[in-house]
Amino acid sequence: MSASAEEGGLPTNTVNLVLLRASQINGCGVCVDMHARDARKEGESDERLPRLLADRHRADRASQVGAASMPAWGSALRSEQASGSSWPSAARTSRWRSAVGVRCLGAAYNWEKGRLAPARERDDNVVDREGVIAAMVKVVGRDGVISARDELRTYECDGLASCRAVPGLVVLPRTASQVQRIVRVCYERGLPFVARGAGTGLSGGALPVASGLLIVLTRMNRIVEIDIANERVVVEPGVANLQISEAVAPYGYYYAPDPSSQAVCSIGGNVAENSGGAHCLKYGFTANHITGLEVVLADGSLVHLGGKAVDAPGYDLMGAFVGSEGTLGIATRITLRIVRKPETVRTILIAFPTASAAGAAVSAIIAARITPAALEIMDALAIEAAEAAVHAGYPPGAGALLIVELDGIAAEVDHQLDQVLALCRVQGATELRVAQDDEERARIWKGRKAAFAAVGRISPDYYVQDGVIPRSALAEVLQRIGTLAAERGLRVANVFHAGDGNLHPLVLYNGEAQAAAAEELASEILLTCLAMGGSITGEHGVGVDKKHHMPDMFGASDLDTMQRLRCAFDPAGLCNPGKVFPTPRLCGERPGPRTANPFEAAGLAEVF
Repeated sequence: MSASAEEGGLPTNTVNLVLLRASQINGCGVCVDMHARDARKEGESDERLPRLLADRHRADRASQVGAASMPAWGSALRSEQASGSSWPSAARTSRWRSAVGVRCLGAAYNWEKGRLAPARERDDNVVDREGVIAAMVKVVGRDGVISARDELRTYECDGLASCRAVPGLVVLPRTASQVQRIVRVCYERGLPFVARGAGTGLSGGALPVASGLLIVLTRMNRIVEIDIANERVVVEPGVANLQISEAVAPYGYYYAPDPSSQAVCSIGGNVAENSGGAHCLKYGFTANHITGLEVVLADGSLVHLGGKAVDAPGYDLMGAFVGSEGTLGIATRITLRIVRKPETVRTILIAFPTASAAGAAVSAIIAARITPAALEIMDALAIEAAEAAVHAGYPPGAGALLIVELDGIAAEVDHQLDQVLALCRVQGATELRVAQDDEERARIWKGRKAAFAAVGRISPDYYVQDGVIPRSALAEVLQRIGTLAAERGLRVANVFHAGDGNLHPLVLYNGEAQAAAAEELASEILLTCLAMGGSITGEHGVGVDKKHHMPDMFGASDLDTMQRLRCAFDPAGLCNPGKVFPTPRLCGERPGPRTANPFEAAGLAEVF
């Protein structure tokens, strides 16, 4: 052991951890003791060990937070301490580094008087898979546990199919009590867990952890209460978004947030991602329609945030939870605000020669102090795809389409309709079509709602992106996207919520040969959004897809503040680990300004 390590107070029989540089493994940072132990058993030389570990981890992308969970670290440490062995100096001094690896260990162990001590008594035998399965069967029954490898593959990804990880185990609870008991087992054993709804998310937010549990909430699908007098509905997380509107339609109400996947996406997932939809311009995102949550925290405790009333005193913990992407706990019951159906709805389909002209019409409509329920733009490629898929009857040859929906009191809507038509003519509209009935209105929206999936008709592969810009920058950003795509020989289909500047560029590519260029283009689009004063996401979330862009949008102090909140909810880092943040905070440290971790001080890890 090196002199610096001895001066740092590390016991000589403590394993020298090999830590991978975070940027080499998609920003997740892990302890790779299991890979190292296997490599040494296979006779690999000390000099080859760091490179081998990097290659194996990339191939095993499975866990996103590492091949070994925190208890595995503990098992490895205890085993190495008992045998008196240490890691090869070549590996220790190779400067592979990760603050996250220290975080994982710090969460499970305390540094006490120059030695590692367990933070609490726990079962660290993560290899006891059969024991975990037995514990889960006791909670949910045999039919609620999926353990066969071929069946587990069903859950290896969400809507971001480029990121895959086969979960260690899948559990399907039916009640909040069962969720509590499942999470409590995970907490006691130190097993990471991820909650999943319908799996329609597009940022990898529900990507499983290979060494942990995937808690699938689709069986918790009851509408618990419809309270029309207070305009509230109480649901379980597995209820589909559209089911709520269908349930309250006989009373003259509906649920306003409407993601394109509303027929299948679950309310639990909507809460996790703070989903929006075409009508969020006027009615707001999911956060504007949630008044109460029942939440299972990372230690298995049950808490209630908010309720049917609004503006509860104290910290807005419900506001922090909505949009936290499953990193603060699992919502098991959700109280929603429903709204009355408007007296009149008018939907207009307007063709323009270019997307820039359609964007100028959007700016003109907003400048006229008109707030439509929806303002959506599709460019020529998106129109082509939608027509090929659902035959929506869109105007042939249009460079872009603008869908405008107005709702409210009949007299006001009629006046706004005349204004919108006049403004669009000024901006060069080539065709204006007002839906005459609900059937025609549904046909207009069918093409827009199907746009993402429809792109598969014109390209074998595509990468869905999600960024936000100021409305005034729309024309400039679209031009920039076109330039960036041309430089890489790629095409981009643009579909977006134009009213609030939420872009959804779909980067089209063909196979592995163009995959890297597509990912690079998608990244450049997000950086363009940031350069214009926008955001890296509007409604799809950060997940694993965009976490490496978080430092581009936020400073170190901003990220540290967010992670202190996360650590307050989940000190052990078990709840949906590896998401949102590129380098999670050292949860084992004291709150406040960061101080050096003992491993860092000893030269075994480095923060960068």
